[in-house]
Formats: sequence, structure tokens, C-alpha cells
Amino acid sequence: MGRPRAFDVEKALDAMLCVFWRKGYEGTSYADLTAAAGVERPALYAAFGNKEALFRSALERYVERYLDYFPAALELPTAREVAGRILHGVVDLNTRYGEHTGCLAINGALAGPDEAEPVRQALIDFRAAGQERLRQRLERAKAEGDLPPGASPEALAAFVMAVSHGIAVQAKAGVGRAMLEAVAEQALSTWPAGGAAAPASPGR
Repeated sequence: MGRPRAFDVEKALDAMLCVFWRKGYEGTSYADLTAAAGVERPALYAAFGNKEALFRSALERYVERYLDYFPAALELPTAREVAGRILHGVVDLNTRYGEHTGCLAINGALAGPDEAEPVRQALIDFRAAGQERLRQRLERAKAEGDLPPGASPEALAAFVMAVSHGIAVQAKAGVGRAMLEAVAEQALSTWPAGGAAAPASPGR
């Protein structure tokens, strides 16, 4: 039987998640991670693997802990409610914590050196998977008559995700919650109406 680890792996992962969230993948050093976890570098290697593997673990934790609004949104009865819940959920998450605003998946690796390419690609795939889930939900909405015949579920899904990503970038730049809520409402004001009446206050 191996020696038990001398630190709480779950608490360490939560602490390092916040560092990645605040500083991004490239901006986070091993010194940052060891300071957050309260352990030395060999212990991190033993528990999580290298920095890339640690970031992937942090991203999984981020999904589990903070992105529950997204699958919940997909279960709402109308496409406009789905879009509203996603956009207002993005505003809430990206402005909730003053010490790490923005989105881990956006802050994580917008650009970087060649050795960071696997992480950048993983985040591209992560965002694309979310957009595809939304597209499928909007395809269903169109089939049910909740979106007009001329609506493009693919374009609408891309639109919602583009606005979401823009909100994340603006939150990271210091734009406040009230303005970002107004941005979300402005985006929703263009939502195409189908046969079902849209709710007055989507996503709230």
C-alpha cells in the first residue's frame, strides 16, 4: 500500500482551478499552483500529472461546479427561454467572483506558444461541444414550431455562444453586471418568434 498523500487533493484542485480561472493557462506558473495548493511540485506531479493534465482536471471541476446552468437551460420549454437562461447564466458566473471574473474556458488559452496547443485545442473542442448541444436543442425547437421555418438553429446556436464569449471577455475587462445584463437582453430582443409565445423575462 502506497503512502497516503499529505494534502487534500480536492481542496488543492479547487484552489488551483481559481488560479487558472484568474490567470489563464499560460499565465499560470508552477509557483502559482504550488502556492495555491500548499504543496511542493513533486506532490502535484504525483497527484495530477503535468500542468496540462492538471488544467484538464481543473476544467472538469469547473464544468461540474459552475456550468450546471447550461444543461438546465436545455431542458426549458422554449428556445427563447433556453437562450435567456444561458446568457443570464453566463453574466452571473462571469461577474460572481471579483477575484476571478470571466470564464475559465475563455481566459484559459486564447493564444500561446506551440507547447500550449493541446490545451488551446481542448478548449476549442470544449466550446464547440457546448455549441453543438445547443444547436441540437434548437433543431428540436424548430421541429416543434417554437422557431419559425426560416430560422437557422446552427446560426442561432453560434450567435448565443458568440454573445456568451463576448460577455466573458467584457467581464474580464471589468464591465459590470448591470451592463452585461443589458447586453444579454439586447441580444434576446432579436430572438425569432415561432408559434409559441415568448416569456416576458427569459432566463431570470
